[in-house]
Amino acid sequence: MGSLENERKTTGWAARDPSGILSPYTYSLRNTGPEDVFIKVICCGICHTDIHQAKNDLGMSNYPMVPGHEVVGEVVEVGSDVTKFTAGDIVGVGYVVGCCKNCSPCNTDREQYCAKKIWTYNDVYTDGKPTQGGFSGSMVVDQKFVVKIPDGLAPEQAAPLLCAGVTVYSPLNHFGLKESGLRGAILGLGGVGHMGVKMAKAMGHHVTVISSTDKKKTEALDHLGADEYLVSSDTEAMQKAAESLDYIIDTVPAFHPLEPYLSLLRIDGKLILTGVINTPLQFLTPTVMLGRKSIAGTLVGSMKEQEEMLAFCKEKNLTSMIEVVKMDYINTAIERLEKNDVRYRFVVDVAGSKIDDQ
Repeated sequence: MGSLENERKTTGWAARDPSGILSPYTYSLRNTGPEDVFIKVICCGICHTDIHQAKNDLGMSNYPMVPGHEVVGEVVEVGSDVTKFTAGDIVGVGYVVGCCKNCSPCNTDREQYCAKKIWTYNDVYTDGKPTQGGFSGSMVVDQKFVVKIPDGLAPEQAAPLLCAGVTVYSPLNHFGLKESGLRGAILGLGGVGHMGVKMAKAMGHHVTVISSTDKKKTEALDHLGADEYLVSSDTEAMQKAAESLDYIIDTVPAFHPLEPYLSLLRIDGKLILTGVINTPLQFLTPTVMLGRKSIAGTLVGSMKEQEEMLAFCKEKNLTSMIEVVKMDYINTAIERLEKNDVRYRFVVDVAGSKIDDQ
């Protein structure tokens, strides 16, 4: 095994300013340590959050920034204290790569809510170096935040599960919504939404897809297996569906009113927000109070949930619907994603792309 003491360099595609346009960028990887895993990236999914970050939509971006947090790669080397992985393993990295390891969330398998968590990119690691994401040739990651990809699950299929998949699995798990027979809905049919339909159906739920138009009706019902399709602008249909749902997973990453969807929930129903939105949402409190309804948020998932989710997907033979692209297509892919012109997740073939610095 080669020495892990030497600093390495790699090349990724970085945003340099709020235009969000990515271009090749060579940088040093942080110094590796005994619990670190050195990973050669195979592929990485593109998420709406990558766009928000690259374009500074949340006002917190630092440049140069290499996005990407649905990362699948091959372990090249491991530190002396690494026990979970060996060279040659196919592994995944999600949206978090560090935490304090001492607080209540960290000690109860909820490390994604640690106040000192470290994001996979657009953050600063404990050594003071900026973190950079998976649109790159390689990464160095603490073994705690690396997950084994189950045998038989193709890397490009696994990548979207590390954000889109676990973002849906985690609230279903946490809020006790895994038992069969529930009636749920997925609001928004994109990368997260399509995995929500698949997972909820695999759990035995009656699943309704809610969308603003009927453009995706055939896909939702015939390709993804949804039971019903509800157009939110159809007032009559929305009224007919009132108080019929146990939960709604809201995946829409843009401003939208909440009251029309709260009216669809039964008593004690839950509206669970997963989309990153940079403008305030509003609702009238009686809409919630009169049915003891809940509005909740959720953030990706814990490493324990990552492992459970991947095992569940393998058991149920669940895969994401993807379009694989090369790295030099990434800016076009981002433009298309902003227009919802993808079914349903772009995955960048990093290992099969030529990445040159410029």
